[in-house]
Amino acid sequence: MARLLILVEGETEETFVNEVLTSFLSNRGVYASARLVGNARQRDRRGGIRGWNTVKLDIINHLKSDNSCFVTTMVDYYGLPKSGSKEWPGRAVASLKTFEEKAITVQNAIHEDIVSVMGSSFNSSRFIPFVIMHEFEGLLFSDCIRFAEGIGCPELAPSFQSIRDDFRSPEEINDSPITAPSKRVIELFPSYEKPLFGSLAVINIGLEKIREECCNFSNWLTCIEKLSA
Repeated sequence: MARLLILVEGETEETFVNEVLTSFLSNRGVYASARLVGNARQRDRRGGIRGWNTVKLDIINHLKSDNSCFVTTMVDYYGLPKSGSKEWPGRAVASLKTFEEKAITVQNAIHEDIVSVMGSSFNSSRFIPFVIMHEFEGLLFSDCIRFAEGIGCPELAPSFQSIRDDFRSPEEINDSPITAPSKRVIELFPSYEKPLFGSLAVINIGLEKIREECCNFSNWLTCIEKLSA
């Protein structure tokens, strides 16, 4: 069975991996576990996207400490720093790209950076970068009825669907401090707790439905599923 370490930036993604994704991948021959990057458990406030140099160091340390383990990331594009000392590779350039090019631009850039540090003997397939477009909550708009039911608010389904209908896919719900997916959800449901309700909604929606609606997410899972081949 292939072993995969999923480096995440917050409790929402950590809960999703541990409560949903681990079981899904285990049935496909991949043993996955989540790890918060940047000593998140030692911070007063867990979560939040860390600067690239911090995350980069974690990735490299994990790759070097276990030569048989694969490493991937699961971070929100929306929150990636795109300027200053915390800037992530490719993020500033990706802002100028079309939607279809944004994730792959960042993923290629961080992959190139890691490979360059690891050296010519490194098996580059062991690192599988992934950024969610635009953040985790965007995936939940894959099925607005089940999303609303999953968080115990079925009456919100029409409002969620109205948001969804403005975009070609849930992953396009946009990159703004005001209109990012989680901001839209909280505006409609102020008591929304990201880790708890996010996983409840995913379980109710089902990963297959999310894969149908979210190509970038689906492509990532496809890459991971191939690790057991």
